[in-house]
Amino acid sequence: MSILNLAKKYLIESQVYVSLMGTFLAGFFMLEQKIFRWPTLLLIFITYFSGYLYTKYQYDKKRFFKILIFNCICGIISVILILKNHNEYRLLKWAVIVVLGLLYNSFFLEKFIRKIPLLKVFYVGLTWALINSWLILPEFNSQIFLISWLFISALVLPFDIRDMNSDDVVTFPILIGVQKTKFLAYLLVFISGLLSIFYLDLEFGIYFFLTIIVTFILIYFSENSNQESYFSFWVESCSGLPLLCLFLHWLVNC
Repeated sequence: MSILNLAKKYLIESQVYVSLMGTFLAGFFMLEQKIFRWPTLLLIFITYFSGYLYTKYQYDKKRFFKILIFNCICGIISVILILKNHNEYRLLKWAVIVVLGLLYNSFFLEKFIRKIPLLKVFYVGLTWALINSWLILPEFNSQIFLISWLFISALVLPFDIRDMNSDDVVTFPILIGVQKTKFLAYLLVFISGLLSIFYLDLEFGIYFFLTIIVTFILIYFSENSNQESYFSFWVESCSGLPLLCLFLHWLVNC
């Protein structure tokens, strides 16, 4: 088995990669706010990982019970991490975000958020933004919320382009077409980039804006005919690019 196939199986399909990218984005904002803590970063990764595993395997009768047990263990570890390193209010915020995740796509609900036309894009952005602007911070930060919400919402749109022939709910590409969906993504990303320049520390704002440029390019070339790896690796990587740029800068200046 080639290295690429191994990476696809154990990194991307396992939901590890998307969880890492979400964690990296949160870590970027933690560093910008000067509140970086390893236990908090671990909590975020566990939350993303268990959530994405549940979403992927909830209809898999053979694996679901194992995933459910794993998620219960993750939940216990998360509660311990929060109570040991934070407080009960942080636990409440974490619980709210977990519930929002369950409401997004759960088989035991007669109707869930994902089935509401056009809402998926902004709802996914909402949950990621709450982690970056509320869960990791002592107080809610509206600027980081808007930057994250707009950026992640834009990144979801290429995935809607990918799935437009298989989605059973109305999405933007189905409703307005691929090109207009791209224009919407450009707009969301552009506003997010402008806000980052105005509200983040200069160094962090620059690296986030560089990420915006790469994101523009990837959105431009997003087509339904692209290979799966284009979306699950390259587009997904945009969330981790701000932190990667920051680390590269630190390495160069060491």
